[in-house]
Amino acid sequence: MAEERLITSVERDAAAAQPIPLSKPIGFDSQAPYFVEHVRRRLERKYGTAAVWRGGLKIHTTLDLEMQKKAEEIMEKALAEFDVKAQAEHEKKVKELLATGEPLPPDVSTSPLSNIQGAFVVMDIKTGAVRAMIGGRDSHFNRVTQAKRQPGSTFKPFVWAAALGSGMTAASMVDDTPLAFYSDGRDWRLLEGATDQYSINLATQPFAQSPDFKIWVPNNYDGKFLGRVTLRKALASSRNIASINLITQIGPPLVVELARRAGIHSELEPAPALGLGASVVTPLEMTAAFGTFANGGISVTPYTVERAEDASGKPLEAHLPSDKEAMTPQLAYLITNLMKGVVSNGTASFARRLNRPLAGKTGTSNDNRDLWFIGFTPDLVAAAWMGYDDFSSLGRKDWTGGSTVVPWWTEIMEEILKDYPKRDFPAPAGIVFATIDREQGLLYQPACPRASKLLEAFAQGTEPKEYCDPDRKGPVVIEMSPTSLAPTALPDGGYGQYHPSSAAAPGAPSLDDPEAPAPLPSDDELETPQAPATEEPVILE
Repeated sequence: MAEERLITSVERDAAAAQPIPLSKPIGFDSQAPYFVEHVRRRLERKYGTAAVWRGGLKIHTTLDLEMQKKAEEIMEKALAEFDVKAQAEHEKKVKELLATGEPLPPDVSTSPLSNIQGAFVVMDIKTGAVRAMIGGRDSHFNRVTQAKRQPGSTFKPFVWAAALGSGMTAASMVDDTPLAFYSDGRDWRLLEGATDQYSINLATQPFAQSPDFKIWVPNNYDGKFLGRVTLRKALASSRNIASINLITQIGPPLVVELARRAGIHSELEPAPALGLGASVVTPLEMTAAFGTFANGGISVTPYTVERAEDASGKPLEAHLPSDKEAMTPQLAYLITNLMKGVVSNGTASFARRLNRPLAGKTGTSNDNRDLWFIGFTPDLVAAAWMGYDDFSSLGRKDWTGGSTVVPWWTEIMEEILKDYPKRDFPAPAGIVFATIDREQGLLYQPACPRASKLLEAFAQGTEPKEYCDPDRKGPVVIEMSPTSLAPTALPDGGYGQYHPSSAAAPGAPSLDDPEAPAPLPSDDELETPQAPATEEPVILE
């Protein structure tokens, strides 16, 4: 311009001294960085880098910025507080070990712990629209979409749903008693007749020294066995052995098939430990799959872009619904109704403070490496996870999905759900309700204990026909002592003795949540499932 004498040399020099303004790149100091980065990668794959960065595209996303901000603030506060507690526990442990005068174990370091990582995602149940996404803390690795972790007991609802789809009911009885599996180097089989500690030891003693013989003795997190329990009680208190018995009875492939239809795309190993969270999954696919339960059995695909336009406003794409039926509405309602019990009377009881109908499942993986809670209302489903990127244990055994993740998940959802109505999951046609004895799974009669009275949901025609026995005694709780079990080789080769509370199962199993169920509600507090708005509820007394 100076050469053309459009400006003076003074104006030229002044302009040259000014910095060139650059558009701000997408970075981790922007709002909703993980969500934005996820969208950017998707768009670059579809339209190319040049179009995304210089093409002037207008992208309309599903993000709810207020939800995102609240979730980020609450999650970061919770994880920062956990870091302080974890570091204090670590320093205490190191100090105690050094005081013995012995060398530190290889897995214990005097260095400070790395920061705990977390993930949170919330999705609209009906549409699949992702409303908020937090993939971690100051990292470009998105743990919502990219991290594959063991889900622990959050995978159990797929086992229970497959069992319900096979003809069982919430009142069906399942064994929570000792059992063992053995392998001759080719596959795993149930050790027939090994139903207590003595018989397991007796049956395996002749093979203990064989290099090809391996045995897996699974256990519940608390080391206790409740005997025969209903499916409802087994899920609410997250019994590992009940899960293994169910999946052995109905067959692992059936569970894999149901999980696939619900929205799980990761590889799933069809083994007995599948129900304990042995396979690895992402938080986003677990969110989508739980959303299928809440959506009456209709599976929707999570998405983040509503529509895209070019610089001139010409439409490039618009989201099209991809609904498909993954299970019947009756099955979806029944498993949702069971998962409500996890909140009202189980390992996620802290979430009751939301004071609204809510279903979900906690999860704690092997050695407390992963902590989870996935919960949902009729409108939103949200998954929360925390763990270390190097798969280290979080430390204390009582730091679990229920005790550690549920509180900050609940705090986030208190804010997010303020503008959503408090409504229950509607029961579809074909669901009936019967008053049963919660311990025996049979129709209730006044001679049975009043505290055992429960209104239960059933697919029509599957409700119990017999009445409870007033003379039946309560369940006998037994315990197995891991120290008395004989040494042998375990499936992953990681341990040299039976140790039910830490032994790895076939396929690297996960452990369960240790929280004791909340006190049983009084008869006046028993929840009555909501019937369809267009029909009168069918209640069988």
